[in-house]
Amino acid sequence: MHRAVMDLSINTVVFLTLSCCLWDADARIINFILTVPNGGPWGDWGFGQTCHTGHANAFSLKMQKSQGPGDDTAMNGIRLFCTNGEVIESISGPWGEWTEIQRCPKGNLKSFSLRVEKKLLAGDDTAANNIEFSCEDGSVLTGHGTEWGEFGPKSLPCPAGFICGIQTKVALDKETLDDTGLNDVKFSCCD
Repeated sequence: MHRAVMDLSINTVVFLTLSCCLWDADARIINFILTVPNGGPWGDWGFGQTCHTGHANAFSLKMQKSQGPGDDTAMNGIRLFCTNGEVIESISGPWGEWTEIQRCPKGNLKSFSLRVEKKLLAGDDTAANNIEFSCEDGSVLTGHGTEWGEFGPKSLPCPAGFICGIQTKVALDKETLDDTGLNDVKFSCCD
């Protein structure tokens, strides 16, 4: 009886391994990852999400309004809207509300720049505060974020295809006196 259970376990492991590998064979091919050098230092990277087909042509931000003398976190999340109707996001912080959707007039998202407040020696850290995307048609979309910090250098544009996926770095509520929300983001490019 013990041997039969052991044989079943081996078959289950083999089946799960094959299922994993077959599922990965259907995954979307990413040809480039867009990054910027000015992301915030706090938090952990969430799992990436990718449009199953098509590309991202619109976005929305999860923003916390100014808390006055309270703890500000500013940007807490980014959603991408895919041309196939999917809405994708990576990890998001718990604070704020989603802004209205901003869509490229023509075409898809192809590069970005991140507005980040540098680490303060004393005071309320917020990290990422806004984002700006360049579209396929040359137009620029600036998010409905805050004015804290500075926009850093623009990422490279997707060398082939357009933005099709997202991965965010977020500092979740640690019950500290100074939370930051979203700190950094990477976007993937697909043909």
